[in-house]
Amino acid sequence: MTDGALGVAVVGFGWMGRVHAQAYARVPHHFPGAPRVRLVAVADDVPGRAEGAAAQFGFGAFRVDWRELLDDPAVQAVSVTVPNFLHREVGAAFVAAGTHVWIEKPVGLSASEARALAGSSVQVAVGFNYRNAPAVARARELLLGGHIGKVTHARFRLHSDYAAHPDGALTWRYSRERGGNGVLGDLGSHGVDLIRYLLGEISAVVADTAIFIPTRPRPSGATSGHERGSGEPGPVENEDWFGALLRMDSGARVVLEASRVAVAEQNSYGFEIHGTAGALFWDFRRMGELGVGTGASPQDVPVHTIFAAPLDGDFAAFQPGAGIPMSFDDLKVIEAYRFLRSIADGGTSHGATIDDAIRSAEALDAIGRSAETGGWVSVPR
Repeated sequence: MTDGALGVAVVGFGWMGRVHAQAYARVPHHFPGAPRVRLVAVADDVPGRAEGAAAQFGFGAFRVDWRELLDDPAVQAVSVTVPNFLHREVGAAFVAAGTHVWIEKPVGLSASEARALAGSSVQVAVGFNYRNAPAVARARELLLGGHIGKVTHARFRLHSDYAAHPDGALTWRYSRERGGNGVLGDLGSHGVDLIRYLLGEISAVVADTAIFIPTRPRPSGATSGHERGSGEPGPVENEDWFGALLRMDSGARVVLEASRVAVAEQNSYGFEIHGTAGALFWDFRRMGELGVGTGASPQDVPVHTIFAAPLDGDFAAFQPGAGIPMSFDDLKVIEAYRFLRSIADGGTSHGATIDDAIRSAEALDAIGRSAETGGWVSVPR
């Protein structure tokens, strides 16, 4: 540390690397007691990207090769925002070096890769940001308090159109070797984390998957985001869509569906949770609202809207009163704060951890196996 500030690096500076850098900068604005941060270095092998990031965001240094940061004593914590196929290599290397790690989901291509980051004394936080929404925190409180009775069944959806255009470039996301299990790891990992956060552990799954756009044009160069391709077509190797039925340890049943090719759906993420005495409804696009249905009778129950308020989650760190919207980037500020707080508290983790990533990956692996066999698959403990 220098002058009491925690030295932080960011590895990979696409969109999510920018989000992490901005989140670190904003933490003291919203959480004045948080550990102070100094942006020590940024690493990215795309020509000019790391240099541009250093100039724009104020990193002290930039590198093309992230390995040069492993032995840098100024780096006490690192954000790993590289593509999925690099999660294990980069994340495990920094964990082995004794560096605290904030890594984006899904943490590798399988549960075995996620486990490579476990078992260390350093903090490993994972980018499951939707659990940080104050309305979701309110939903969890209502569930734990029994306000909708015993949960019977639920539906979680994650629908997006980012891959709906057939001319979208054949990037690493569509390769089994580099992108893993497609929309399962990309959006499904968020869905599983929300399910576990709200409803507990998953015991077994049965699922189906599909590829609806079998070929895509190859990119002409380095890509950022979801750009069009112009090269020769190549095969899409991993899932565009999946649907799964989940049995919960509690006895509840859950439907989980995710699609990256859902035309007319932009970040349509949310849940409907039904209990013996009520129901809860949440849509990410109306992030600060929670639909609550309760009444004296389980029939003809009205649904009313609750706006996230200062007592819900970390809402008070951003807004003074209910009904004022928060943003996706605010959720990442909360995530950054919890990561830094975990480091400061030494041994006490706040927010999603590597254990959550492993449990999510085990469920996703089971969904993949079920799609292959057509039968129920138990989720390992």
